[in-house]
Amino acid sequence: MPTDPKIYVGYDTREDIAWQVCRHSLRRHSKVDLEIYPLKQATVRELGLYTRPADKGAATEFSLTRFLVPYIAASDGWSVFVDCDFLFTADIAAMIEGLDRSKAVYVVQHDYVPRTERKMDGQVQTTYPRKNWSSLMVFNGAHPSVKALVPAVVNTQSPAFLHRLSWTADETIGSLPLGWNFLEGEYDKLETTPEAIHYTNGGPWFENCQDVDYGDLWIRERDLYQQAAASDPGRS
Repeated sequence: MPTDPKIYVGYDTREDIAWQVCRHSLRRHSKVDLEIYPLKQATVRELGLYTRPADKGAATEFSLTRFLVPYIAASDGWSVFVDCDFLFTADIAAMIEGLDRSKAVYVVQHDYVPRTERKMDGQVQTTYPRKNWSSLMVFNGAHPSVKALVPAVVNTQSPAFLHRLSWTADETIGSLPLGWNFLEGEYDKLETTPEAIHYTNGGPWFENCQDVDYGDLWIRERDLYQQAAASDPGRS
């Protein structure tokens, strides 16, 4: 069984630079050559895997397509979904190492009330159970609950059913340390840098989010990405 997971980063046409920087940060901190793919709604629609009507009210283009990741990965190993507005500062292998194969999915189990009424590019902030749990998910492709997460389910079940992980039993939801999905702006800045910073209310790629916590780290990563892309266009 492969130990290195396939990683799918949610792709939104409004935030291409966020996806590029997220991928660059994953690669830069990894000791191995990771398999990282952009999860594009247009692509999964073309493949016939996603047939829901367009939802203009969705916060991102990957709001529900994320739950197709284990089906697309087609592996009994681990696969990872992560929002594009993440910056990794540590090797993702450390997050995967030692996970319990009896669990269906691992997430950071946030329990918080949003501090702001607006997020990202002015979108309304909503509050609901298990908010942001699904922004980073590590799927166990061998688990029956995950194998049952097929396109017919993703295309017909309610967003609440999917995002609240109602497709698996509570006891099969594993818990990751907070540092792997640290919600910038929702938690106070730490003395030590989190392993994965989630700019859930908007990152420095938005004009009105230049002064967020850890924004300097994202800008530094963006500059490194742009330098690498300029020197090796085929790698970008």
